[in-house]
Amino acid sequence: MMEQDEDIDVIVVGSGNAALCSGIAAAERGARVHMLEKAPKAMAGGNTKYTAGAMRFAYDGNADLIPLLLDPHDERLERTDFGSYTTEKFAEDLRYFNDGKPLSTEQETLVGKSLETMHWLATHEVKFEPIFSRQSFEKDGKIVFWGGLTLAAEHEGVGLFDAEMAAFERLGGTVEYDCPVTGLIVEGGRVVGVRATSEGGEEREMRACAVILGSGGFEASESLRRDFMGEDWVNARVRGTPHNTGDGLRIALDLGAAKHGFYRNAHATPMDREMKEFGNLDIPHGERKNYRKICYFLGVMVNAEGKRFVDEGKDFRNYTYAQFGKAVLDQPGHFAWQIFDAKVDDLLYAEYRFHDAHFVQAETLDALCDRLDGIAAADARATLDAYNSAVNDQVDFDPTTLDGKNTPGLPLPKSNWAQKIDTPPYKAFPVTGGITFTYGGLKVSEQGVVIGKDDKPIAGLFAAGELVGGVFFEGYPGGSGLTSGAVFGRKAGVAAAKGN
Repeated sequence: MMEQDEDIDVIVVGSGNAALCSGIAAAERGARVHMLEKAPKAMAGGNTKYTAGAMRFAYDGNADLIPLLLDPHDERLERTDFGSYTTEKFAEDLRYFNDGKPLSTEQETLVGKSLETMHWLATHEVKFEPIFSRQSFEKDGKIVFWGGLTLAAEHEGVGLFDAEMAAFERLGGTVEYDCPVTGLIVEGGRVVGVRATSEGGEEREMRACAVILGSGGFEASESLRRDFMGEDWVNARVRGTPHNTGDGLRIALDLGAAKHGFYRNAHATPMDREMKEFGNLDIPHGERKNYRKICYFLGVMVNAEGKRFVDEGKDFRNYTYAQFGKAVLDQPGHFAWQIFDAKVDDLLYAEYRFHDAHFVQAETLDALCDRLDGIAAADARATLDAYNSAVNDQVDFDPTTLDGKNTPGLPLPKSNWAQKIDTPPYKAFPVTGGITFTYGGLKVSEQGVVIGKDDKPIAGLFAAGELVGGVFFEGYPGGSGLTSGAVFGRKAGVAAAKGN
Protein backbone atom coordinates (compact mmCIF):
# COMPACT_ATOMS: atom_id res chain seq x y z
CA MET A 1 0.00 0.00 0.00
CA MET A 2 1.12 3.53 -0.78
CA GLU A 3 0.82 6.12 2.00
CA GLN A 4 -0.01 9.74 1.32
CA ASP A 5 0.01 11.89 4.43
CA GLU A 6 2.71 14.54 4.31
CA ASP A 7 0.51 17.38 3.04
CA ILE A 8 -2.96 16.63 4.45
CA ASP A 9 -4.57 17.87 7.66
CA VAL A 10 -8.20 17.07 6.83
CA ILE A 11 -9.65 14.53 4.40
CA VAL A 12 -13.17 15.24 3.15
CA VAL A 13 -15.08 12.33 1.62
CA GLY A 14 -17.51 13.54 -1.06
CA SER A 15 -17.77 16.77 -3.05
CA GLY A 16 -21.36 18.00 -2.73
CA ASN A 17 -22.64 21.05 -0.87
CA ALA A 18 -22.04 19.63 2.64
CA ALA A 19 -18.58 18.32 1.78
CA LEU A 20 -17.58 21.59 0.12
CA CYS A 21 -18.84 23.69 3.03
CA SER A 22 -16.82 21.54 5.43
CA GLY A 23 -13.78 21.89 3.20
CA ILE A 24 -14.17 25.67 2.95
CA ALA A 25 -14.59 26.02 6.71
CA ALA A 26 -11.51 23.91 7.45
CA ALA A 27 -9.36 25.55 4.77
CA GLU A 28 -10.20 29.10 5.83
CA ARG A 29 -8.73 28.20 9.22
CA GLY A 30 -5.46 27.16 7.66
CA ALA A 31 -5.98 23.42 7.37
CA ARG A 32 -4.62 21.61 4.33
CA VAL A 33 -7.73 19.92 2.98
CA HIS A 34 -7.86 17.09 0.45
CA MET A 35 -11.22 15.99 -0.96
CA LEU A 36 -11.84 12.47 -2.24
CA GLU A 37 -14.68 12.00 -4.73
CA LYS A 38 -15.94 8.59 -5.80
CA ALA A 39 -17.32 9.85 -9.12
CA PRO A 40 -15.42 11.07 -12.17
CA LYS A 41 -15.02 14.84 -12.39
CA ALA A 42 -18.01 15.30 -14.70
CA MET A 43 -20.27 13.60 -12.13
CA ALA A 44 -18.83 15.24 -9.01
CA GLY A 45 -21.02 17.22 -6.65
CA GLY A 46 -23.26 14.52 -5.22
CA ASN A 47 -26.92 15.48 -5.24
CA THR A 48 -26.16 19.20 -5.26
CA LYS A 49 -26.08 19.50 -9.03
CA TYR A 50 -29.51 17.88 -9.29
CA THR A 51 -31.22 20.41 -7.03
CA ALA A 52 -32.88 23.71 -7.88
CA GLY A 53 -30.29 25.40 -5.64
CA ALA A 54 -32.89 26.89 -3.27
CA MET A 55 -31.97 27.35 0.38
CA ARG A 56 -34.41 27.91 3.25
CA PHE A 57 -33.23 30.07 6.13
CA ALA A 58 -34.63 32.40 8.76
CA TYR A 59 -34.62 36.12 7.98
CA ASP A 60 -36.40 39.21 9.31
CA GLY A 61 -36.68 41.23 6.13
CA ASN A 62 -34.99 42.65 3.05
CA ALA A 63 -31.95 43.86 5.02
CA ASP A 64 -30.99 40.25 5.75
CA LEU A 65 -31.32 39.28 2.09
CA ILE A 66 -29.61 42.10 0.19
CA PRO A 67 -26.03 41.08 1.21
CA LEU A 68 -26.72 37.62 -0.21
CA LEU A 69 -27.80 38.77 -3.67
CA LEU A 70 -25.75 38.38 -6.79
CA ASP A 71 -27.43 41.51 -8.17
CA PRO A 72 -28.61 43.78 -5.34
CA HIS A 73 -29.57 46.41 -7.95
CA ASP A 74 -32.13 44.31 -9.83
CA GLU A 75 -34.92 46.75 -10.69
CA ARG A 76 -37.56 44.21 -9.67
CA LEU A 77 -36.48 44.50 -6.05
CA GLU A 78 -38.20 47.88 -5.71
CA ARG A 79 -41.60 46.21 -6.04
CA THR A 80 -40.76 42.91 -4.36
CA ASP A 81 -42.26 41.87 -1.04
CA PHE A 82 -40.07 39.16 0.47
CA GLY A 83 -41.89 39.36 3.75
CA SER A 84 -40.09 37.71 6.66
CA TYR A 85 -39.36 34.15 7.70
CA THR A 86 -38.56 34.18 11.40
CA THR A 87 -36.74 31.54 13.40
CA GLU A 88 -40.06 30.83 15.09
CA LYS A 89 -41.73 30.17 11.74
CA PHE A 90 -38.85 27.97 10.55
CA ALA A 91 -39.10 25.98 13.79
CA GLU A 92 -42.87 25.69 13.37
CA ASP A 93 -42.47 24.41 9.83
CA LEU A 94 -40.05 21.71 10.95
CA ARG A 95 -42.30 20.67 13.85
CA TYR A 96 -45.13 20.28 11.34
CA PHE A 97 -43.32 17.19 10.07
CA ASN A 98 -42.28 15.81 13.47
CA ASP A 99 -45.42 13.81 14.22
CA GLY A 100 -46.01 15.80 17.42
CA LYS A 101 -42.43 15.60 18.67
CA PRO A 102 -40.48 18.71 19.72
CA LEU A 103 -37.57 19.96 17.67
CA SER A 104 -34.55 17.71 17.75
CA THR A 105 -31.16 19.11 18.70
CA GLU A 106 -30.17 18.93 15.05
CA GLN A 107 -33.26 20.89 13.99
CA GLU A 108 -32.57 23.59 16.58
CA THR A 109 -29.06 23.91 15.16
CA LEU A 110 -30.39 24.14 11.60
CA VAL A 111 -32.81 26.94 12.51
CA GLY A 112 -30.43 28.89 14.73
CA LYS A 113 -27.47 28.78 12.36
CA SER A 114 -29.27 29.12 9.02
CA LEU A 115 -28.98 32.88 8.42
CA GLU A 116 -25.47 33.05 9.84
CA THR A 117 -24.38 30.26 7.50
CA MET A 118 -25.90 31.97 4.46
CA HIS A 119 -23.99 35.16 5.24
CA TRP A 120 -20.84 33.11 5.72
CA LEU A 121 -21.28 31.59 2.26
CA ALA A 122 -21.70 35.09 0.82
CA THR A 123 -18.28 36.07 2.23
CA HIS A 124 -16.86 33.35 -0.02
CA GLU A 125 -18.59 34.77 -3.12
CA VAL A 126 -21.38 32.23 -3.03
CA LYS A 127 -24.29 34.50 -3.94
CA PHE A 128 -27.96 33.99 -4.71
CA GLU A 129 -30.91 35.19 -6.78
CA PRO A 130 -34.57 35.68 -5.83
CA ILE A 131 -36.67 32.75 -7.04
CA PHE A 132 -39.06 34.92 -9.02
CA SER A 133 -40.18 32.12 -11.34
CA ARG A 134 -41.25 29.54 -8.75
CA GLN A 135 -41.76 31.27 -5.41
CA SER A 136 -43.62 34.45 -6.27
CA PHE A 137 -46.77 35.71 -7.94
CA GLU A 138 -47.68 39.22 -9.03
CA LYS A 139 -50.47 40.78 -7.02
CA ASP A 140 -51.61 44.41 -7.17
CA GLY A 141 -48.40 45.43 -8.90
CA LYS A 142 -46.18 43.82 -6.26
CA ILE A 143 -44.09 40.67 -6.58
CA VAL A 144 -45.19 38.66 -3.55
CA PHE A 145 -43.09 35.77 -2.26
CA TRP A 146 -44.77 32.88 -0.47
CA GLY A 147 -43.81 29.87 1.63
CA GLY A 148 -40.65 31.24 3.26
CA LEU A 149 -38.36 30.20 0.40
CA THR A 150 -36.88 33.18 -1.44
CA LEU A 151 -33.35 32.60 -2.75
CA ALA A 152 -31.50 30.09 -4.92
CA ALA A 153 -28.02 29.94 -6.37
CA GLU A 154 -27.45 31.31 -9.87
CA HIS A 155 -27.78 28.40 -12.33
CA GLU A 156 -29.44 26.41 -9.55
CA GLY A 157 -27.64 23.38 -8.07
CA VAL A 158 -24.91 23.35 -10.71
CA GLY A 159 -24.21 27.01 -9.98
CA LEU A 160 -24.09 26.38 -6.24
CA PHE A 161 -21.60 23.56 -6.75
CA ASP A 162 -19.44 25.68 -9.08
CA ALA A 163 -19.38 28.63 -6.65
CA GLU A 164 -18.54 26.48 -3.63
CA MET A 165 -15.88 24.52 -5.51
CA ALA A 166 -14.28 27.77 -6.66
CA ALA A 167 -14.23 29.04 -3.06
CA PHE A 168 -12.71 25.77 -1.84
CA GLU A 169 -9.97 25.82 -4.46
CA ARG A 170 -9.19 29.52 -3.85
CA LEU A 171 -8.41 28.55 -0.26
CA GLY A 172 -5.96 25.90 -1.44
CA GLY A 173 -8.23 22.87 -1.21
CA THR A 174 -7.47 19.97 -3.55
CA VAL A 175 -9.75 17.35 -5.07
CA GLU A 176 -9.12 13.83 -6.31
CA TYR A 177 -11.76 12.19 -8.51
CA ASP A 178 -12.45 8.52 -9.29
CA CYS A 179 -11.26 7.71 -5.78
CA PRO A 180 -13.87 5.85 -3.69
CA VAL A 181 -13.17 5.53 0.03
CA THR A 182 -13.49 1.94 1.23
CA GLY A 183 -12.58 2.11 4.91
CA LEU A 184 -11.20 4.09 7.82
CA ILE A 185 -7.80 3.82 9.46
CA VAL A 186 -7.87 3.80 13.25
CA GLU A 187 -4.83 4.04 15.51
CA GLY A 188 -4.85 4.52 19.25
CA GLY A 189 -8.63 4.84 19.28
CA ARG A 190 -8.61 7.70 16.79
CA VAL A 191 -9.48 7.88 13.08
CA VAL A 192 -6.26 8.90 11.34
CA GLY A 193 -7.07 8.38 7.69
CA VAL A 194 -8.89 6.41 5.02
CA ARG A 195 -8.42 3.52 2.68
CA ALA A 196 -9.30 4.33 -0.90
CA THR A 197 -9.08 2.98 -4.42
CA SER A 198 -7.51 5.23 -7.03
CA GLU A 199 -8.65 5.51 -10.66
CA GLY A 200 -6.22 2.82 -11.74
CA GLY A 201 -7.52 0.39 -9.11
CA GLU A 202 -4.59 0.90 -6.72
CA GLU A 203 -5.38 0.42 -3.03
CA ARG A 204 -4.08 3.34 -0.99
CA GLU A 205 -3.90 4.62 2.54
CA MET A 206 -4.16 8.34 3.15
CA ARG A 207 -3.56 9.80 6.57
CA ALA A 208 -4.73 13.03 8.14
CA CYS A 209 -5.57 14.61 11.48
CA ALA A 210 -9.30 14.32 10.79
CA VAL A 211 -11.74 12.75 8.33
CA ILE A 212 -15.08 14.36 7.41
CA LEU A 213 -17.72 12.12 5.83
CA GLY A 214 -19.81 14.20 3.44
CA SER A 215 -20.64 11.50 0.94
CA GLY A 216 -24.43 11.59 1.03
CA GLY A 217 -27.09 9.08 1.98
CA PHE A 218 -28.02 5.65 0.66
CA GLU A 219 -30.84 6.55 -1.73
CA ALA A 220 -29.04 5.17 -4.81
CA SER A 221 -28.64 1.71 -3.26
CA GLU A 222 -31.64 -0.51 -3.99
CA SER A 223 -30.51 -3.06 -1.41
CA LEU A 224 -30.11 -0.49 1.38
CA ARG A 225 -33.47 1.08 0.53
CA ARG A 226 -35.05 -2.35 0.88
CA ASP A 227 -33.20 -3.14 4.12
CA PHE A 228 -33.70 0.21 5.84
CA MET A 229 -36.95 1.52 4.33
CA GLY A 230 -39.06 -1.36 3.08
CA GLU A 231 -40.03 -3.05 -0.18
CA ASP A 232 -42.08 -0.18 -1.68
CA TRP A 233 -38.99 2.02 -1.84
CA VAL A 234 -37.35 -0.40 -4.27
CA ASN A 235 -39.75 1.02 -6.88
CA ALA A 236 -38.59 4.62 -6.41
CA ARG A 237 -36.70 6.37 -9.18
CA VAL A 238 -33.49 7.98 -8.02
CA ARG A 239 -33.66 11.61 -9.04
CA GLY A 240 -30.13 12.44 -7.95
CA THR A 241 -26.65 11.02 -8.36
CA PRO A 242 -26.15 7.28 -8.84
CA HIS A 243 -23.13 7.47 -6.55
CA ASN A 244 -24.90 8.00 -3.20
CA THR A 245 -24.92 4.33 -2.27
CA GLY A 246 -24.31 4.70 1.46
CA ASP A 247 -20.53 4.19 1.41
CA GLY A 248 -19.84 6.71 4.17
CA LEU A 249 -22.67 5.37 6.28
CA ARG A 250 -21.42 1.81 5.87
CA ILE A 251 -17.82 2.48 6.87
CA ALA A 252 -18.94 4.51 9.89
CA LEU A 253 -21.37 1.82 11.05
CA ASP A 254 -18.68 -0.82 10.55
CA LEU A 255 -16.51 1.21 12.92
CA GLY A 256 -19.25 1.22 15.57
CA ALA A 257 -21.02 4.50 14.87
CA ALA A 258 -24.56 4.91 16.17
CA LYS A 259 -27.50 5.03 13.80
CA HIS A 260 -29.61 8.13 14.28
CA GLY A 261 -32.74 9.58 12.74
CA PHE A 262 -35.71 8.22 10.83
CA TYR A 263 -34.42 5.53 8.48
CA ARG A 264 -37.80 4.58 7.05
CA ASN A 265 -38.47 7.90 5.37
CA ALA A 266 -36.90 10.13 2.75
CA HIS A 267 -37.36 13.20 0.59
CA ALA A 268 -39.48 11.83 -2.24
CA THR A 269 -41.02 13.89 -5.04
CA PRO A 270 -43.52 13.19 -7.82
CA MET A 271 -41.48 12.54 -10.97
CA ASP A 272 -42.24 11.91 -14.62
CA ARG A 273 -43.18 8.22 -14.79
CA GLU A 274 -41.20 7.89 -18.03
CA MET A 275 -37.99 9.42 -16.67
CA LYS A 276 -34.87 7.47 -17.56
CA GLU A 277 -33.00 5.50 -14.95
CA PHE A 278 -30.49 7.51 -12.92
CA GLY A 279 -27.62 5.56 -14.41
CA ASN A 280 -28.35 6.83 -17.93
CA LEU A 281 -25.53 9.31 -18.22
CA ASP A 282 -26.79 10.92 -21.42
CA ILE A 283 -29.13 13.03 -19.28
CA PRO A 284 -27.31 16.31 -18.51
CA HIS A 285 -27.26 17.29 -14.85
CA GLY A 286 -29.06 20.52 -15.61
CA GLU A 287 -31.99 18.68 -17.15
CA ARG A 288 -32.51 16.03 -14.46
CA LYS A 289 -34.54 18.37 -12.26
CA ASN A 290 -37.04 18.83 -15.10
CA TYR A 291 -38.36 15.31 -14.59
CA ARG A 292 -39.96 16.36 -11.31
CA LYS A 293 -43.64 17.29 -11.43
CA ILE A 294 -44.69 19.41 -8.46
CA CYS A 295 -47.58 21.59 -9.66
CA TYR A 296 -50.21 19.09 -8.47
CA PHE A 297 -51.64 21.87 -6.25
CA LEU A 298 -53.03 23.51 -9.41
CA GLY A 299 -54.99 20.39 -10.40
CA VAL A 300 -55.72 16.91 -9.09
CA MET A 301 -53.87 13.59 -8.89
CA VAL A 302 -55.61 10.25 -9.47
CA ASN A 303 -54.27 6.73 -8.94
CA ALA A 304 -54.74 3.47 -10.83
CA GLU A 305 -58.26 3.18 -9.41
CA GLY A 306 -59.12 6.62 -10.75
CA LYS A 307 -59.28 8.02 -7.20
CA ARG A 308 -57.66 11.04 -5.61
CA PHE A 309 -55.38 10.03 -2.74
CA VAL A 310 -53.94 13.26 -1.29
CA ASP A 311 -55.24 16.74 -0.53
CA GLU A 312 -53.39 18.47 -3.36
CA GLY A 313 -54.08 21.87 -1.78
CA LYS A 314 -53.26 20.96 1.81
CA ASP A 315 -50.51 23.58 1.97
CA PHE A 316 -48.00 25.40 -0.19
CA ARG A 317 -46.14 22.88 -2.33
CA ASN A 318 -42.92 23.69 -0.40
CA TYR A 319 -44.47 21.77 2.49
CA THR A 320 -45.94 18.84 0.55
CA TYR A 321 -43.84 17.97 -2.50
CA ALA A 322 -41.19 16.05 -0.54
CA GLN A 323 -43.92 13.85 0.96
CA PHE A 324 -46.15 13.34 -2.05
CA GLY A 325 -43.55 11.27 -3.88
CA LYS A 326 -43.96 8.63 -1.19
CA ALA A 327 -47.75 9.00 -1.46
CA VAL A 328 -47.50 8.15 -5.16
CA LEU A 329 -45.25 5.16 -4.45
CA ASP A 330 -47.85 3.87 -1.99
CA GLN A 331 -50.52 3.70 -4.72
CA PRO A 332 -51.39 0.56 -6.72
CA GLY A 333 -48.78 0.17 -9.43
CA HIS A 334 -46.72 2.97 -7.85
CA PHE A 335 -47.98 5.65 -10.25
CA ALA A 336 -50.56 8.41 -10.69
CA TRP A 337 -51.75 11.00 -13.22
CA GLN A 338 -51.72 14.76 -12.60
CA ILE A 339 -54.63 16.47 -14.39
CA PHE A 340 -54.91 20.18 -15.31
CA ASP A 341 -56.98 22.41 -17.54
CA ALA A 342 -56.06 25.45 -19.62
CA LYS A 343 -56.82 27.94 -16.83
CA VAL A 344 -53.60 27.02 -15.04
CA ASP A 345 -51.39 26.24 -18.03
CA ASP A 346 -49.46 29.50 -17.69
CA LEU A 347 -48.85 28.78 -13.98
CA LEU A 348 -47.29 25.36 -14.51
CA TYR A 349 -43.54 25.33 -13.93
CA ALA A 350 -41.08 25.00 -16.79
CA GLU A 351 -40.67 21.29 -16.04
CA TYR A 352 -44.11 20.72 -17.57
CA ARG A 353 -42.89 22.25 -20.85
CA PHE A 354 -39.53 20.46 -20.77
CA HIS A 355 -38.82 18.87 -24.17
CA ASP A 356 -38.95 15.38 -22.66
CA ALA A 357 -42.04 15.94 -20.48
CA HIS A 358 -44.55 13.16 -21.05
CA PHE A 359 -48.26 13.97 -21.12
CA VAL A 360 -51.54 13.36 -22.94
CA GLN A 361 -53.88 16.11 -24.12
CA ALA A 362 -57.50 16.27 -25.21
CA GLU A 363 -60.31 18.72 -25.93
CA THR A 364 -62.82 16.93 -23.67
CA LEU A 365 -62.58 15.24 -20.29
CA ASP A 366 -64.01 12.03 -21.75
CA ALA A 367 -61.25 11.92 -24.35
CA LEU A 368 -58.61 12.72 -21.75
CA CYS A 369 -59.76 9.96 -19.42
CA ASP A 370 -59.63 7.49 -22.31
CA ARG A 371 -55.92 8.29 -22.64
CA LEU A 372 -54.96 7.73 -19.00
CA ASP A 373 -52.94 4.53 -19.32
CA GLY A 374 -53.52 2.11 -16.45
CA ILE A 375 -56.81 3.69 -15.28
CA ALA A 376 -60.40 2.80 -16.17
CA ALA A 377 -61.76 5.89 -17.93
CA ALA A 378 -65.13 5.69 -16.17
CA ASP A 379 -63.48 5.69 -12.73
CA ALA A 380 -61.34 8.74 -13.52
CA ARG A 381 -64.29 10.62 -15.02
CA ALA A 382 -66.44 9.91 -11.94
CA THR A 383 -63.74 11.35 -9.70
CA LEU A 384 -63.41 14.47 -11.85
CA ASP A 385 -67.17 14.97 -11.94
CA ALA A 386 -67.42 14.69 -8.15
CA TYR A 387 -64.51 17.08 -7.74
CA ASN A 388 -65.93 19.67 -10.14
CA SER A 389 -69.32 19.53 -8.45
CA ALA A 390 -67.78 20.16 -5.04
CA VAL A 391 -65.60 23.18 -5.94
CA ASN A 392 -66.47 26.22 -3.85
CA ASP A 393 -67.34 28.96 -6.34
CA GLN A 394 -67.87 31.53 -3.58
CA VAL A 395 -64.11 31.93 -3.00
CA ASP A 396 -61.67 33.50 -5.47
CA PHE A 397 -58.59 31.62 -6.61
CA ASP A 398 -55.37 33.21 -5.28
CA PRO A 399 -52.09 31.27 -5.66
CA THR A 400 -50.20 33.79 -3.47
CA THR A 401 -51.94 32.64 -0.30
CA LEU A 402 -53.76 29.72 1.30
CA ASP A 403 -56.94 30.94 -0.35
CA GLY A 404 -59.45 28.54 1.21
CA LYS A 405 -60.96 27.78 -2.21
CA ASN A 406 -61.98 24.25 -1.31
CA THR A 407 -64.28 21.32 -2.06
CA PRO A 408 -66.93 21.05 0.68
CA GLY A 409 -68.49 17.63 1.02
CA LEU A 410 -65.76 15.53 -0.59
CA PRO A 411 -64.51 12.69 1.65
CA LEU A 412 -60.97 13.71 0.67
CA PRO A 413 -60.92 17.51 0.47
CA LYS A 414 -58.87 19.83 -1.60
CA SER A 415 -58.34 22.61 0.92
CA ASN A 416 -56.97 25.40 -1.27
CA TRP A 417 -56.72 26.40 -4.94
CA ALA A 418 -59.60 24.14 -5.99
CA GLN A 419 -60.76 25.31 -9.40
CA LYS A 420 -63.09 23.37 -11.64
CA ILE A 421 -61.32 21.42 -14.35
CA ASP A 422 -63.56 22.64 -17.14
CA THR A 423 -61.53 24.60 -19.68
CA PRO A 424 -59.94 22.80 -22.65
CA PRO A 425 -57.46 21.77 -23.69
CA TYR A 426 -56.92 19.34 -20.82
CA LYS A 427 -53.55 17.81 -19.99
CA ALA A 428 -52.52 14.85 -17.85
CA PHE A 429 -48.97 13.98 -16.79
CA PRO A 430 -47.97 10.44 -15.62
CA VAL A 431 -45.91 10.44 -12.41
CA THR A 432 -44.19 8.06 -10.05
CA GLY A 433 -42.16 8.64 -6.88
CA GLY A 434 -38.59 9.88 -7.10
CA ILE A 435 -36.29 9.65 -4.08
CA THR A 436 -33.95 12.58 -3.50
CA PHE A 437 -32.22 11.87 -0.22
CA THR A 438 -32.62 9.67 2.85
CA TYR A 439 -33.32 10.89 6.38
CA GLY A 440 -31.59 8.21 8.45
CA GLY A 441 -27.93 8.77 9.27
CA LEU A 442 -25.39 9.05 12.04
CA LYS A 443 -25.43 10.70 15.43
CA VAL A 444 -23.01 13.62 15.72
CA SER A 445 -21.90 15.84 18.59
CA GLU A 446 -22.38 19.59 18.77
CA GLN A 447 -19.05 19.90 16.93
CA GLY A 448 -20.00 17.39 14.25
CA VAL A 449 -17.98 14.47 15.67
CA VAL A 450 -19.54 11.07 14.95
CA ILE A 451 -20.90 9.37 18.07
CA GLY A 452 -20.44 5.64 18.64
CA LYS A 453 -22.95 3.08 19.85
CA ASP A 454 -21.35 3.45 23.29
CA ASP A 455 -22.47 7.11 23.19
CA LYS A 456 -18.86 8.27 23.06
CA PRO A 457 -17.34 10.41 20.29
CA ILE A 458 -15.22 8.66 17.68
CA ALA A 459 -12.16 10.87 17.76
CA GLY A 460 -11.05 12.21 14.41
CA LEU A 461 -14.27 11.31 12.55
CA PHE A 462 -16.85 13.92 11.52
CA ALA A 463 -20.01 13.84 9.42
CA ALA A 464 -22.07 16.38 7.51
CA GLY A 465 -25.02 16.64 5.13
CA GLU A 466 -27.28 13.66 4.48
CA LEU A 467 -25.15 11.58 6.84
CA VAL A 468 -26.38 13.60 9.84
CA GLY A 469 -29.50 11.92 11.23
CA GLY A 470 -32.21 13.62 13.25
CA VAL A 471 -32.77 16.60 10.95
CA PHE A 472 -35.90 15.41 9.11
CA PHE A 473 -38.59 12.91 10.10
CA GLU A 474 -42.05 12.71 8.47
CA GLY A 475 -41.24 15.36 5.91
CA TYR A 476 -39.33 18.41 4.92
CA PRO A 477 -39.98 22.08 4.14
CA GLY A 478 -38.47 22.72 0.70
CA GLY A 479 -34.94 24.12 0.56
CA SER A 480 -33.98 22.89 4.04
CA GLY A 481 -31.73 20.11 2.76
CA LEU A 482 -29.08 22.32 1.18
CA THR A 483 -29.15 24.64 4.19
CA SER A 484 -28.70 21.68 6.52
CA GLY A 485 -25.72 20.52 4.47
CA ALA A 486 -24.14 23.95 4.71
CA VAL A 487 -24.81 24.37 8.44
CA PHE A 488 -23.48 20.96 9.49
CA GLY A 489 -20.71 21.04 6.89
CA ARG A 490 -19.40 24.31 8.25
CA LYS A 491 -19.56 23.03 11.85
CA ALA A 492 -17.66 19.86 10.97
CA GLY A 493 -15.01 21.78 9.04
CA VAL A 494 -14.38 24.23 11.85
CA ALA A 495 -14.01 21.47 14.43
CA ALA A 496 -11.88 19.25 12.21
CA ALA A 497 -9.47 22.12 11.55
CA LYS A 498 -9.11 22.63 15.29
CA GLY A 499 -8.29 18.94 15.71
CA ASN A 500 -11.31 18.22 17.95
